[in-house]
Amino acid sequence: MNPYLKYVKEIEASVTAAKGLTVSGHSPGLESSSKVLLFMPHPDDECIIGLLPLRLMREANMQIINIPVTFGSNPDRQAGRAKELADACGYLGWDIHKEQDGFDCLTCDEVVSILKKFEPEIIFFPHASDWNSRHISTHKLIVNALKKMERSFACKVVETEYWGAMDDPNLMVEGDAQTVADLMGAISLHVEEVSRNPYHLLLPGWMQDNVRRGGELVGGQGEAAPEYSFATLYRLRKWENGGWVDCLKNGVNLGKGADQLKRIF
Repeated sequence: MNPYLKYVKEIEASVTAAKGLTVSGHSPGLESSSKVLLFMPHPDDECIIGLLPLRLMREANMQIINIPVTFGSNPDRQAGRAKELADACGYLGWDIHKEQDGFDCLTCDEVVSILKKFEPEIIFFPHASDWNSRHISTHKLIVNALKKMERSFACKVVETEYWGAMDDPNLMVEGDAQTVADLMGAISLHVEEVSRNPYHLLLPGWMQDNVRRGGELVGGQGEAAPEYSFATLYRLRKWENGGWVDCLKNGVNLGKGADQLKRIF
């Protein structure tokens, strides 16, 4: 008998059993002068790519503020998605800032206003080839807003991936079981979205594959993958003097623990 059959069947059974799980509740928010802004194309993206933001809050005492760029393209679902977003961010202890009236797409001038208001240390948004058209347009939107900022404005920029993998991530961030489970719980609060596709249950598998990819994409071709169970890949750069500045000479594997986080942030 194939000895891996039991292992595969246990994964399959765990996913099936987890379809009936639910979470609830809110975590206390964190007020801090060190602010991290998440410019997310849709409600739920904040949780999917949220490993590093959650670690920045819990290990570096940074305030996480989610900025919804859109509430989805279906007008009938926008109010519902806004409620789900509030539930998910509340569960994680993150704030939400909504600049636009109603559920319109965030504009470039509104992004500029947000950047001036919060003066963030770090911002997150999708990379330029993240496949989904709204993810790609969000990248262009934020970069155009950065170009409108005064040259004195500077912040670290973390580009994210989900629909389309990056060819050149330079940061692999490890997640422990508790953090991954918290992100799954938060995603599950986007109730109507996961009811048609329970993608929250596949988050651990995606993060496991990130370890496989990141071992060489971040660590270097031919290098062994670190002993991580779960990870998310990002590209870290800095926006300074009106343009991009590289932060890292080489790719970095950022393991568990606040001391690891402080190496980079």
